[in-house]
Amino acid sequence: MISVSNLALRYGKRVLFEEVDVKFTPGNCYGIIGANGAGKSTFLKILAGEIDQTAGHVSITPGERISVLKQNHFEFDKFTVLHTVMMGNKKLFDIMEEKDKLYAKEDFTEEDGNRAGVLEEQFAEMDGWNAESNAAQMLSGLGVSESKHQLLMSELNGKEKVRVLLAQALFGNPDILLLDEPTNDLDVETITWLEDFLADFENTVIVVSHDRHFLDAVCTHIADIDFGKIQLYTGNYTFWYESSQLALRQRSDQNKKVEDKRKELQEFIERFSANASKSRQATSRKKLLEKLVIDDIKPSTRKYPAILFRPIREPGDQILNIEGLSKKSADGHYLFNDISFMLDKNDKVAVLSKDQLAIRHFFEVLNGDMQADSGKIEWGQTITKAYLPNENAQYFTGDLNLVDWLRQFSAEKDETYIRGFLGKMLFSGEEVFKLSNVLSGGEKVRCMLSKMMLTNANCLLMDEPTNHLDLESITALNNALTDWKHVAIFSSHDHALSQSIANRVIEITPKGCIDKRMTFDEYIASEAVKQLRESAYN
Repeated sequence: MISVSNLALRYGKRVLFEEVDVKFTPGNCYGIIGANGAGKSTFLKILAGEIDQTAGHVSITPGERISVLKQNHFEFDKFTVLHTVMMGNKKLFDIMEEKDKLYAKEDFTEEDGNRAGVLEEQFAEMDGWNAESNAAQMLSGLGVSESKHQLLMSELNGKEKVRVLLAQALFGNPDILLLDEPTNDLDVETITWLEDFLADFENTVIVVSHDRHFLDAVCTHIADIDFGKIQLYTGNYTFWYESSQLALRQRSDQNKKVEDKRKELQEFIERFSANASKSRQATSRKKLLEKLVIDDIKPSTRKYPAILFRPIREPGDQILNIEGLSKKSADGHYLFNDISFMLDKNDKVAVLSKDQLAIRHFFEVLNGDMQADSGKIEWGQTITKAYLPNENAQYFTGDLNLVDWLRQFSAEKDETYIRGFLGKMLFSGEEVFKLSNVLSGGEKVRCMLSKMMLTNANCLLMDEPTNHLDLESITALNNALTDWKHVAIFSSHDHALSQSIANRVIEITPKGCIDKRMTFDEYIASEAVKQLRESAYN
């Protein structure tokens, strides 16, 4: 167990945490949520002992081992991949190294023999003889092939290092597991493996993630950071979000009787409790929800952007026709090749590829910012496009304030009109005069969404729109795209977004495209699709 009492963290006059009291107990997975800057990653670092709190205490049950997902991708460059994973259990690895050094000595003494005997006994008690095979199995589960297990970490690319460091954190059954954005740079198959692993994990997990599907799949509790406090709630992220929204609506409904409100909340809890039985953490979550007290559910104080896409005209029957579209990389290999499809009026298409550069270039070609090597693109005459690129730095090179920055994309130049769109994206008061070239990643994406709303387009192109956004903005965007009744073409690592929005999945590959009218979950679960993907990439 890990217990926090009267915790405070202050930087000068800025108070990040104040009088925080919370306990994290074995058998549960806690999802840490909060607005950008609320201190989610900082809180994990305090728990890990990487930074000191200003006041209060963090207590860990004596003898328990804590494991942390490392963020420094160069820390283990001199070690092999397999040894890096095994270093996740430092005590075991130290015993192994000391034992190997003793056996390597030329003048092996009786004292060395006695010490080696003690080490061998400790090694066996810690299941050391299976450590290497367990580490290899974990690496394979996370998509690191056996051929790379003996390479130095310095020989891997960034995405491969992320997987090795994740395997390191998971290795050796730690008592407390701290994970900061563990799904970053993982594909959907690897994320599913991690979800299964954590669902079966019997110790304490504390995780920060912007992936709502992941939080729903693994969390038994949500720890909400707000106003310098941390409040624990039973259930996963969706339960927390929907219950807090329900409580907020009820608080604003002055005419509703107290008894009616209690009945509505009780029915809500019962519905979620029934749904919990379908999850991998069925038993524990169902029991927790059944114990829930009505008063435990409180309105959220979060502010959600108001994202509204409204087309100025309806699209005609001709949307988009693509024939034989191909694009090569700088080194001459096909990013995508011979891509052909037509879009219908109500298509919401999730675009997939194992190569992120392929997706980026595909959207740039669709938007007319890049020429394909071959093939043709025909947009319908009634179609107007609004584009959200993966990389938006080129839009923020000047020193315009936000009002003037957004005004340059608008036919209507009135400041009140412009400020209205900025206000929808939570830029209010003096914030609208902030310089556009000093914005954070999330602020830039919110500005780009304001720009998209201004265009009143009837076709949305979005390449990884949730990048850099907090959970509130991601939820608002998801709701906006759910309400959108026209054409949308998007790529996203956000599983929940893809599953709730797409009615069609198109995967672009070096050998053509896989085009299926089905949901995202149906696509990734389809055995027929798996066979097509194997042949397309091999």
